[in-house]
Amino acid sequence: MSRKARPLIYTAVLAAAVLWYLFRPELLFVDKTVSEQHPTEISDIPSEVALLAQGTFRGVAHETTGSAMIYRYPGGRKTLRLMNFETSNGPDVHIYLVAAPEAPDDESVKRAEVIDLGIMKGNIGDQNYDLPDDIDLKKFQTVTIWCQRFGVNFGSAPLGI
Repeated sequence: MSRKARPLIYTAVLAAAVLWYLFRPELLFVDKTVSEQHPTEISDIPSEVALLAQGTFRGVAHETTGSAMIYRYPGGRKTLRLMNFETSNGPDVHIYLVAAPEAPDDESVKRAEVIDLGIMKGNIGDQNYDLPDDIDLKKFQTVTIWCQRFGVNFGSAPLGI
C-alpha cells in the first residue's frame, strides 16, 4: 500500500464509522417487539381504571399503525398505552405528547410544546408509558413517534377526550 493511499483509507474508514453511528442502518432491519400487560390487568381495582382519551395512529414519515390510550388509575396515576402498535425502528426514537390537536408533519411538532415520555421501548407491540401527574389532556392532544436525531415525525395519533 502506498503512503498516499493510507490517509485516504483511514479517512474512508472513519467516515464510514461516523455515518454508521449517525444513521444506524441496521435498525431499519431489526424489529424490537414489546408485550407489556394491559394497565387494567395490573390494577388492584380494574373497575376503577378510567379510559380518558384514545386515538388511532396515522403514518407521517413512516407507516405507523395501532392505538394510543390514556388511562387513569385509583390515586390519580396516568398511563399512555400503545396497543397493536407498529412503526419503523430507528435511532433515538421517542414518544411525545404534543400540545396540538394533531401533528400531520414535522413542523407542527417542532412548533408545539411537547412532553417527552422517553425512548420508544420497541417498534412493535403493546407498551405503557407513565405520564406526569399534572398532565393537561385538553392541551396535550396528540401522541407522536418522534426521531430526535433527525427531527422526523414517524407517525401520530390525535386523541379524543
